[in-house]
Amino acid sequence: MRQGIEQINVVARAIPQERLALDRLPDLTVATRNGVAVPLSQIARIHYDYEEPILWRRNRDLVLTARADIADGVQAPDVSNAILPKLQGIKDALPPGYRIEAGGSIEESAKANTAIIAVFPVMAIAMLAILMIQLQSFSRLALVFITAPLGLIGAVGALLLSGRPFGFVALLGLIALAGMIMRNTVILVDQIDHDIAAGHAPFHAIIDATIRRARPVVLTALAAILGMIPLARSVFWGPMAITIMGGLLIATILTLLVVPALYALWFRVREPAAGPAIESEPALPLQEPRAA
Repeated sequence: MRQGIEQINVVARAIPQERLALDRLPDLTVATRNGVAVPLSQIARIHYDYEEPILWRRNRDLVLTARADIADGVQAPDVSNAILPKLQGIKDALPPGYRIEAGGSIEESAKANTAIIAVFPVMAIAMLAILMIQLQSFSRLALVFITAPLGLIGAVGALLLSGRPFGFVALLGLIALAGMIMRNTVILVDQIDHDIAAGHAPFHAIIDATIRRARPVVLTALAAILGMIPLARSVFWGPMAITIMGGLLIATILTLLVVPALYALWFRVREPAAGPAIESEPALPLQEPRAA
């Protein structure tokens, strides 16, 4: 009721026998100031309405959350991506001040990706600085850096075959995969430079360095791939393991094939031409001794 400029809530509670008889509310009697009992319907308007026991707020806005469980073997981002286009008609018909936002794993993944993008320039600069200190050449630095995308071929194929989503953990695996690929490239380029400095012909140095370094490169890649097998079945870490396994498998093969050819193309190394055959001079005929 109103008292001056204030509205005071009046809460009444019936006896236990009458609490469930809502149709009897208009007949309840209320004593007035002079002691006369009047029905509640004469002094109040009764209507039924729904009320939330707790009003949830998010970012100072009232929020209503709809949640659901997903079937086994289905990823939450895939379900959200399938539902969001069907909600577009509802979004367009909402009155001003109302909106529908996707939460859950998609929201958390977007927050994590934003955090990674914020520090990615610093990470790239630090990576380039370390490579420059080790290689001490802009040409070799560019050669090593452009081999990092080789892992995308295997990573994308592995994620498609396994049906895993490309989310935050998969992005972490892709960043780690780029470092592994560039490490293998640095090993090959450094060995080629050492062989050339030792006096080997550039063309033969590329081939010999690749053959000698193929075994350690393959073994280290195989060790990393086998180490990711226990994580491949994990719901959370599975996409990262699949990304590293598939990307490193294909990238190792491409590194041993593409990097030598790219090095030869980058520094214009050509196969030495075969030298002309040495023809032996015809033997002079023996002269018979003449008598004096």
